[in-house]
Amino acid sequence: MPEEELHAIRIHLDRILAERGMTLTELAAQVGITVVNLSVLKNGRAKAIRFSTLSRICDVLQCQPGDLITHDLTETP
Repeated sequence: MPEEELHAIRIHLDRILAERGMTLTELAAQVGITVVNLSVLKNGRAKAIRFSTLSRICDVLQCQPGDLITHDLTETP
């Protein structure tokens, strides 16, 4: 298995879920994806995300994509 590709994208799902008082399981049910797939995203291991999934997450969490995903310029891949 190839080594994980390094990147400077950071996912802030934990923080937003805590702010909303919501669990990953609740979000997964409302978005319509598995907890496992949502966990992969939350932990920064996702290689991609469909815009339709990102849109549903933003709808449920009432946030913008930029609230969930940032590019950390201090990290060098």
